[in-house]
Parts: sequence; C-alpha cells; structure tokens
Amino acid sequence: MRMKFQASVILSLCSLSAWQLQDTHWGIQAFVPLHRHYYHHHNKAVVPTITTRRAESATDTATATTVNGDADDDETVATEAETIAPPVLETKASFSVDTTTSEFGNPVHTLTFESIPGQEVGVPPITMETGKIGRQAAGAIVLTRGDTVLYATAARDHAPKDNIDFLPLSVEHQERFSSAGLTSGSYNKRDGRPAEHEILTCRLIDRPLRPLINSGWRHETQLLNWVLSYDGIRSCDPLAIIASAAALYISDVPLTKPVASVNVGYVNEQLIINPSNEQMESSRLHLTVAGTKDGIMMIEGAADFLPEKIMIDAVKFGHDAIIGLCDGMEALGKLVGKEKKIDTIKPPVEGLQERVDALFTERVDAMYTGGGSKEESGKTMWELQTAVVVELEEEFPEEAIAIKVAFKDLLCRRMFVLGKEKGLRCDGRQLDEIRKLNMEAGFLPRVHGSAIFTRGETQAIATATLGDSGMRQKIDKIDGQEQKRFYLQYTFPPSCVGETGRVGAPGRREVGHGNLAERALIPTLPTEGDFPYTIRVESLITESHGSSSMASVCGGCLALMDAGVPIKSPVAGVAMGMLLGDKEGVSDENAIILTDILGTEDALGTMDFKVAGDREGITTFQLDIKCEGLTLQTMERALEQARVGRLHLLDEMEKTLPKPREVLPPTVPKMRTFEIPFESIGKVIGPGGKQIRAIIEDNALENMDVKDDGTIQLSGFDMEKLAEAEEFVKLLIAGGGGRGNRPGGGRSDKPPYKGPDPVEGETYKGKITGIHNFGVFLEFLPGAEDGSYPGLEGLCHVSELAGERVRNCEGFMRSMGVDELEVKYMGQNKGKHQLSRKAVLEEKYGGKKSRPPPKKDSAPAVAKMPADEIDVIAKAIEGIAD
Repeated sequence: MRMKFQASVILSLCSLSAWQLQDTHWGIQAFVPLHRHYYHHHNKAVVPTITTRRAESATDTATATTVNGDADDDETVATEAETIAPPVLETKASFSVDTTTSEFGNPVHTLTFESIPGQEVGVPPITMETGKIGRQAAGAIVLTRGDTVLYATAARDHAPKDNIDFLPLSVEHQERFSSAGLTSGSYNKRDGRPAEHEILTCRLIDRPLRPLINSGWRHETQLLNWVLSYDGIRSCDPLAIIASAAALYISDVPLTKPVASVNVGYVNEQLIINPSNEQMESSRLHLTVAGTKDGIMMIEGAADFLPEKIMIDAVKFGHDAIIGLCDGMEALGKLVGKEKKIDTIKPPVEGLQERVDALFTERVDAMYTGGGSKEESGKTMWELQTAVVVELEEEFPEEAIAIKVAFKDLLCRRMFVLGKEKGLRCDGRQLDEIRKLNMEAGFLPRVHGSAIFTRGETQAIATATLGDSGMRQKIDKIDGQEQKRFYLQYTFPPSCVGETGRVGAPGRREVGHGNLAERALIPTLPTEGDFPYTIRVESLITESHGSSSMASVCGGCLALMDAGVPIKSPVAGVAMGMLLGDKEGVSDENAIILTDILGTEDALGTMDFKVAGDREGITTFQLDIKCEGLTLQTMERALEQARVGRLHLLDEMEKTLPKPREVLPPTVPKMRTFEIPFESIGKVIGPGGKQIRAIIEDNALENMDVKDDGTIQLSGFDMEKLAEAEEFVKLLIAGGGGRGNRPGGGRSDKPPYKGPDPVEGETYKGKITGIHNFGVFLEFLPGAEDGSYPGLEGLCHVSELAGERVRNCEGFMRSMGVDELEVKYMGQNKGKHQLSRKAVLEEKYGGKKSRPPPKKDSAPAVAKMPADEIDVIAKAIEGIAD
C-alpha cells in the first residue's frame, strides 16, 4: 500500500521504519553544526638550523580566549565586545628548518612555523615535511597543524606539449571523509566526484599559482591535494594553498616565487589570522588572502556590510602574515635545492614581436577606436589574428603559436595605450563608465519572484523560490552535514556566448560564480525568525560579455524583492579590471583601473576584481590577477572606483523596484511556527511516523517539520487548515488527541504506565521505539499483557550511545541493525526518563571507550563484546550517511 503526501514525496507505509523518518521531506530536519571537535595539542621537537624573526614582542606568552557570538545579532556582539577580553595574538613570525636522514638514506627536510603574526597564541605550529612520503613526485609535502594533516603533490610530464599557447595546469583537492572518522555517503563507500566546497578550494589553489609559473611552460602539470586528517577546529583551505604551493615551489616546475595563504576574521572589532570555526560563526568577515612577499595574488571572501577601509586593513593584516610564511618556504626551497627546469622553455623568436608591431599596430588601434558590438569587434579581431599568421608564416616558418602570442601581446599593450593616452576603452566608454542598463521585475507569471537584468551585452534571468525547511540544500562535509537555508545556483549555457557545447552538471566556473553571487546576497537576507522560508535563487545567463556573476547578484536581488523577501537593503555588484603597460614585477605605476569590464578586457587585462555590497559596505569580493602581484595602494583605488559604480547600479535598480513587495505571491506556501515541550516530540511523531503522517494528510499540509528543541513548522496553502493542525497538535500533547483528526478518527487518552518503577543504576534491555538525530527512544519496561497500560519509555541521548562521539545518530543505529539496546537507567530529568548505553559499555569493558581492553595472558576471562558490534562501532562511531 502506498500513500502520496506531497507531489515530490511518496513513502511506503508498510516498510517505513523509524530511522527512515529522518530522510523524508516531512521528518525532523534539525541539525547542529559540528565544529566542536576535540583535538590533542602536540609539538614536534625540531632542531633549528635557520631561525628568522620579523618582529619582536614584549610579551610572547598569554592565554588565548575563544570568542563566541551570534553573527545575526548586532546587539549580542556589541555586548560581548564589552565583556569578553580580546584574544592575545602573535606579533612575530618565527620558523625553523631541519634536515634528517630517513631509514632509506635519503634526506628528509622539515619546516616548522612556531608563530605567525596576527594568529592567536597557543595555536599548534604548522609543520611541512618533504622527503619521507611521495618521493617519486616532482614535489611532495606533508603539512601538519595539530591533528590536521594534508598531503600535497606536484607532478609534470617529461615532454612539453606542442601546438598550445597556454599553461596546461590542473588542480584537484579532496577532503577524505575518513579524515574526520566518517565513511562516504555513496553506496560503494568510496569518495566520489568532488563536492562544491572541494571545487571551490581547487579554484583557491589554482588562482594565485597559475600567474607565477613561467609563461613559456608547456609541460602538463598537476597539483593533487588530500585532507588525510581533520581536527575540525580551523579551516583547511589556506593550508591546502600553502601545501600545494610548497610542493610546486620545491619541484623543478618554474614557479618564480613562493606563495602562502591565510584566513582573516573580524571578531569583536579585532582582526584575527586563521580564526577557529567557532570564532568564524561570529565573525563579520570571512576572508582568504593569498600572495607572495611582494604583493597580493588572490583574495576571496564575504563580509557583513563592512566599509572599504576595514577591507584594506584586513588584506594588509593577512599579507603581513603571508610575508613570514613565504620567508620560511624560501628557506625550505634552498634546503631542498632542486633546480628549476627551463631548458624546454622556448625563448621569444628574435625579431617576431617587432614585425608584428610594425605590421598591425595601426590596424589594432583602428579596431579599438571603431567601437561596435561584441560580435563585430570579435569578428574583426579574428580576422586580424588570421591575417597576422598568414602574413608572417613564411618569414617565421613553424612559429604559428609564437605569432599568435606576439599578436596577443600587441593587443594588450595597445589597449593600455588607448586608456592611458585618451582615457578611453575598446568600446568607446570612459574608464569608470558602466554600460547601458535595463531591468525588469516580475516578468514570469507563475514563479515566486523573477527579474531580468541586462548590462550592455551581459544578461541574466533570475528567479526566486520560497519553500519550507524541507527544501534546504543538504551538503555532507568532513565537519558535519550543512543545511543551507539560502542557496544560489548559476547556469552558464554555451548559447549565451553563441557557441555549442556540453550541458549537464555544473562546471567549476559555474560553481565558483554561483558561490560568489550567493555570498553577496546572504548578509541582506532576513533572519529565519523574521522570515521562516527556505530561499532558492537561480540565475540563467542568457548573454555574456563580462561579469555575469555580478549580473547574477543584481538580478538575484531584484528577484528576491519581487518575491516579497524583506531584505535588509538592496545589493549590487560590479567587476573591476586593470591594464598594465608592463606585467613584470609589482608596481602601481601606469596601472589603469576599469569599471564594469568587458569580456575582452578580462581576457587581455591583468585583473578581475569583483565587489558587491549595498550603499554602506561590502558583502563579497573576489580578486584574480595575471601579473606578479597587486599592491594595497592599487587595490584601494579599485575599491573606491567600485564603490562609485555600485552606487550607480543601486540607483538604477531602485527605479525598477524601490522596495520588496509587501504581499507574498499566492503560489508561496504559508507558514505557521509554534513550540511544544521537548518531551512531547515522540508523541507528535508517533511510532514509525504514523502520527505525523496523519496530521499532514488530514490537514492537507505541504510539510511538517519538527525540530529537536520542540519547534514545529507547518506549511500549506490553507491558513485555516494550518490553524487546525496547530490546535490538534496542542490538544494531542495535552492528552486529548488521537492518531488523526479526521471525523471519527480520534481515540481515547493514552493510559499512563502502571507497572513497577525503574531502579536508578539498574540495567535494562529496551525495545527501540523511535530514532532521531538527538537520540533513541526505548521502551525499557513492558506494559500490561492485556494491553491495559503501555510500557515505560525513556530517552538514550546521542551523547550516551557510545564512548566515542556519535555524529550521526540515525546512521549509527542504522548500521547496527538491532531492535533492542542494553541500557542503564540514570534517573529522571524534568520528568523524562534518562537512559545510557555508554554506561553499560564502560561497566563491561572499562574506561570511556566502547571497545574492550587488550587481553593479558594472566588475566581471567572477561565478558567479550560481540565481534559484529565491535566492527559496527569501529566503522560508524563518528556517524555515517547512507
């Protein structure tokens, strides 16, 4: 027998078990962030041979203070800032390098950073080791910080590729579920295709390294990075960049400079390097900075409407720490002593650039000053590129690739000259001018919110959909499952640039652009208490000629307003570019900043700097450059020019839709939220979910979400039915309800338990009656044989299931495959009977773990835990997700 409760959910009632309730659209969806992992602080003794100190502090030791707070509650953060002492930060960079000999006779080199400027005192040191693991790779690094361990390799092909004019570099990053004591969620229990957060980390690794590899390098090069162990305390992202950069730097691949990275947080108005995950929950800034000693190569992050000045201070704060890290990596590179391979890099063809300049400078200038659409200018550029090869292939035989490279160099230099001398761009605009704008909201009749945003030849259709908590996006990560109340999905079909190609799962570019636009809009969303809906925004790019991600921000904001989402303030985004006369070195001289760059300016320029925010501050930012670094002075100029452009965009958006619509569309389900006592959750759900299914069916609900704190969210299109469902639930927990509220479907009150009282400290065998993410309900004393009264139920909380921490209660119980548990009665707490399986295991086997102690030859025989249960615990104690 099958019953359909919703259009998207069909459940088999005859086969539904208690744990399956958690996987349904209407079951309990509560989730507790799992950033609070324990770790063992340890320092490895290293004999220093080189020690560098960049600054000295009067006091080098202090006690670190963890800052807690609610990022959504400004009043709470302000109160904490007054009462909680700020963390004590390191003021110096200190590192040491050491060389030992392995048992195989090869040298093992170790770099240890004892302290990093701006990082809290007491954070475990970062150690990088090479020569012990991965010796056949061109470069291999094992990076350790506390209980977090990463392994990174750099490898290259022996021969360069012919007939290509680009760097063939690929990057892969994998966060092994086993690193946090988890198994993969897939059926074959193997880590599969990279998740979105792993793809984003790949991009973070690639972006600062690619510009620094010699421009003539044509060997296939691959960077691989694995998280082998994760302590759950701090993000691995900057460590992944450091490990991969170090592996590349000590290899023979011609990376010109070492690259390092840090995270920067802003907690209680104080900047912190590499803050903990717990601190990041209250931080108003989530910034990843990567660079060399000389300049910034990449920034990525989000902020809570922070002004430009704080952003500049944060980048400088992060760069100060990067300088010390790069010093240590330089010392490691000298110790390893591997020479860079440059013999396969072809030198520039003598006289070629001069010939290209002489023949085509006037024609390139005419193309740039002629204006025209993307199609017209693209056609002209293609014709010129074809002509330059035809005219010079006899003079320079077998150098077609070199001729194209020289022509591209000419295009870049003449674009710079046009901007420098005339203050104009290739489409005729001023340097700070935004293209023509056109916007329309509410043009799709059936969706909750829609907008079309057009800026020049870039266009996006954005839609907003509102749903209940069951619509949340669920993501499995090594630090627990994440449930996103808001998510933005970006699609870039080949037709938007007039091409054909693969259409399917999102590529890395789509994932990165969607994440950037998503983070831009998050700070402006209302809190869940004010607006209990799950929100999904989709951006379909229909035309593209520069910065479709920022078009997604503008269009997505208008779609949210059209759907009636009460955002805090409108948000807009703009992409900035830069032209340089000479890309060698790091310099502010002759840097030309462009507002609202074209695709052509992105391809031929040296910077893509995307900034989004409202009138008061920034919400997200992303910087990529193609030169050897960006100075803070140039970045400050770009941020100010971006602020002016952002205000212009907001003015135009306000003309289209000045504020969010006051009434939700009729196609949006209505919400009703209320609370019940914690101990009444089981009664509302019922055995195997029977009661909650009846409530949904009888009241024509879309969804009923029961959280583990007793909060219930009802969703449906009939407000009267929602009120009736709430009234029935309250009557049910008061003892006056039955299985359902259909006519004639009620039943008399459930009689109380009348059997013998449980004895505190006594062990009982309980029958499982319900499994939830907060624990397991058990009937541990039987009811009357004649059915005159039920058995006595108690709760074995998730923390009492085993000696080790159980992250996923449902997965743990599912893997055990049992109907009963042996538990100890621990007494009552607020009227609830408390049970503990952990206490039984400790009593049987001793200690805090749930595994038996090792055998001793002279020890008498002791009770032995079943082998199948030991295996289950070993594989699933930290939670699994099938």
